[in-house]
Amino acid sequence: MRTRELGALVEVDGVTVAYGPVVAVRAASLEARPGRLVAVTGHSGAGKSSLLWAVAGAVPLMEGVVRIGGEQVSGRDHGAARAAALIPQGNGLATILSAHENVVMALVAAGVGADEAVARADAALASVGLHESGGHLVEELSGGQQQRVAVARGLALQAPVLLADEPTSELDHDNREKVLALLRAQADRGATVVMATHDPEAAAQADSELRLDDGQLSVVREAPH
Repeated sequence: MRTRELGALVEVDGVTVAYGPVVAVRAASLEARPGRLVAVTGHSGAGKSSLLWAVAGAVPLMEGVVRIGGEQVSGRDHGAARAAALIPQGNGLATILSAHENVVMALVAAGVGADEAVARADAALASVGLHESGGHLVEELSGGQQQRVAVARGLALQAPVLLADEPTSELDHDNREKVLALLRAQADRGATVVMATHDPEAAAQADSELRLDDGQLSVVREAPH
């Protein structure tokens, strides 16, 4: 049974993202509700990352609007954008810090107190099977371990909206299933979870599936009401 809703409605309305003459996302519209896990699929370069970064307020929009909780997102530092935690493709970790420090620093930057940040980091790293690797520098970890640290950082933020960009691409089967279960748990606690993936088995575990094809967004499967 789902917990009370703690997430925020994500509304993408006619969003176009372009990098010079290259259009990455073209007039895309979607709605992601609290308590749901939404998969956005498509081949590499289809625009999945650009769409998630647009929701996070991290890239400028050529056209359209993004709203989180009814409030229009305007830049990454905008209040609505801060409601979204982003697990970036490529992990985005600081290599000179340990796995544990990467998670703690993100929490402290988000305004979490030091003691709570340490406790959340411990719990999040344990949840992805890295409780014994927290003291290792990022550069000492494998690609799959680094990806799990990035997932742990996103989970630890406990944000109303969680945006996961290819969170299982570097993982073996067991760790992929573990991460997907953790994303499902975030939705079950009431968060709004949007996952970009090229993995059809991962997408099949989502409540609904959208597909990006050269920037054009279409519905593959809708969540039952």
